[in-house]
Amino acid sequence: MKSQGDRLLDMLAALANPHRLRIIQALHGSGRTYVSQLAREIGISRPLLHLHLRKLEEAGLVTSQLELSSDGKALNYFQVAPFEFVLTPSGIADAARSLSPASKSSDP
Repeated sequence: MKSQGDRLLDMLAALANPHRLRIIQALHGSGRTYVSQLAREIGISRPLLHLHLRKLEEAGLVTSQLELSSDGKALNYFQVAPFEFVLTPSGIADAARSLSPASKSSDP
């Protein structure tokens, strides 16, 4: 299980991209939607959207569920996962103390 500091780094890295912020915005507004619809709404290709969704899902910011439509097509639905974090100096200090050794040395 990842430490609090490692999870914070993952979340911040995932959110450090304008496409991913727009994805969170779109999913927050719609509740949940499938990839093709989300790609049209955001205005990016499905392959690029999949890359961004994977990063957001790995960070625990979105979840997905594969469902079959009435005509038998597989639709992968995404929605925003419940999350909240507040950045304060003391919170960052607590997170930094819990970083794994690999995370502590990954930045030059």
